[in-house]
Amino acid sequence: MWALRRASFPLRNRVFHVRVPYVKLTPNTCVEDHAGISVSPQLAYGNGGFSSPNRCFHSGLGSSRCEFSSQAGTKDDDDLEDGFSELETPLGYESEKLLDSDSEHSDDAEVPHNELELSHDEDELVTVKKSSQKRVLSELFKDIMDAPGLSVRTALDKWVEEGKELSREEISLTMANLRRRKMYGRALQLSEWLESKKHLEFVDSDYASRLDLIAKLRGLHAAEGFIESIPESFRGEIVYRTLLANCVVLNNLHKAEEIFNKMKDLEFPVTAFACNQLLFLYKRNDKKKIADVLLIMEHENVKPSPLTFKILIDAKGQSKDIAGMDQIVEKMKGEGIEPDIQTNAVLVGHYISAGLDDKAKALLKKMEGEDLRENRWVCRTLLPLYANLGMADEVGRVWKVCETHPRIEDCFAAIEAWGKLKKIDEAEAVFEMMSKKWKLTPKNCSVLLKVYANHKMLVKAKDLVKRMVDSGCRLGPLTWDALVKLYVQAGEVEKADTVLQKAIQQSKAKPLFSSYLTILLQYAKRGDIHNSEKIFYKMKQAGYASRPRQYQVLIEAYINAKVPAYGIRDRLKGDNISPNRTLANMLVQVDGFKKSPASDLLD
Repeated sequence: MWALRRASFPLRNRVFHVRVPYVKLTPNTCVEDHAGISVSPQLAYGNGGFSSPNRCFHSGLGSSRCEFSSQAGTKDDDDLEDGFSELETPLGYESEKLLDSDSEHSDDAEVPHNELELSHDEDELVTVKKSSQKRVLSELFKDIMDAPGLSVRTALDKWVEEGKELSREEISLTMANLRRRKMYGRALQLSEWLESKKHLEFVDSDYASRLDLIAKLRGLHAAEGFIESIPESFRGEIVYRTLLANCVVLNNLHKAEEIFNKMKDLEFPVTAFACNQLLFLYKRNDKKKIADVLLIMEHENVKPSPLTFKILIDAKGQSKDIAGMDQIVEKMKGEGIEPDIQTNAVLVGHYISAGLDDKAKALLKKMEGEDLRENRWVCRTLLPLYANLGMADEVGRVWKVCETHPRIEDCFAAIEAWGKLKKIDEAEAVFEMMSKKWKLTPKNCSVLLKVYANHKMLVKAKDLVKRMVDSGCRLGPLTWDALVKLYVQAGEVEKADTVLQKAIQQSKAKPLFSSYLTILLQYAKRGDIHNSEKIFYKMKQAGYASRPRQYQVLIEAYINAKVPAYGIRDRLKGDNISPNRTLANMLVQVDGFKKSPASDLLD
């Protein structure tokens, strides 16, 4: 099954202690080996940056136990901290979940694109695709929305009093309607009412659904506490994997590893779903540990899913290992899995970044198929990719295919593409056509706002925001993010800060991570410690887990101010962050107790 195992990447300079009772995969520091060769479990990870030459593994092939430690290895690449280049925007930052959007999110409210949702039907974390077909609204959902205030119970009691059927199908559709609009508070009320009134015989997937809602609304600690209230017979793998997926959404590496180990302790089978969650996290935070997950998958005989391959392809591409990336593609095909459009788009993006334009163009043509008109749904993917290549003629050709009967996603892609090509008039023309065809919404406007932000067109952006307000649009995270970037680019950092703080006060919606980081970067450059610490605190307060990147920017403020950062190491330890090489070098510069050669002489 694992043909691409050790042939291309021979095993060398790896230390293995074999113990029969259990497998313990806890990386430790060993003698550095610059060969960069991995044992290549399953997918032969080596030379491209996922090898673990400087680690020891205690492994026993009769594995009844697999453990992970969150001790991070050193990384040279700063971009490993950012984690913004995600396959599915998973856990993405343009698609960060909102804390509680009941008062914000209707069809007219702004919802970040491509949010990942947990699928209990498939063993994957999948992207919710925006269907071009009109979604069905349940009658129960309509009654809930018509109920005064936010009381779901009133609408539900009335529904039952009127003798209407409360079937599982109706409930499932209502839940889907609420979740799509990020109305997690109402969805949770519905779940609690159903159990308290005994209108639904709860099964493990129902409890998992509620746990997911609790995690979104109240955090991981509350979700963990809820597990204790679930009848023991229903505390199955689906419940714990739901908690694991929420750890991934919050980028909480330590907690994710803890839950993964807990699932092993409970003797749940290791699944591709669980392993994919760790792969997502390690792709973003510590690529060297990807090999550890693959080793576990081999020991547990877990077959990689299509998503596994997508993650590995993207990780190789991020590490600039194009040859390794292509090898993963061949392995994927060898397993009988053809790369889908999304995977091919990732490949094209990495080819472009590597300067391999010819390979990118060839793959784009393959994605088009024999007749693009028969594959119109691919247009929205092709448009920004051709724009990345600077091919305005190709963007125009693809847009003409869908211009006569465009879907809204096609318009989004066209505006983005023309913006990348600096053709603002064309982008505005698509926007105006879209505005005539569909109601003006914050989500629609955010695409053009982003174009204005990227080209420092503050006046045009202000005019568009005024138009949004006059049309009755509710402003949300994407709009705020565009405004923040526009003010920062105009040199008005304080104004950007004020806009963000006012937005937080006026709405329960959660600003994007990038909005905070944009302001934090500017304060750090100035050496403004007070405001840097304020934004750093606001990020934590909003629910964003501290990561090395935030600390790097914060410490930069202390370096530029030429002031020691007392207690910073303890803060890192408290957030369970092991400094990488870049961060370690920065810490030395702000160490208040460091002695200089001159002070040693004076002492």
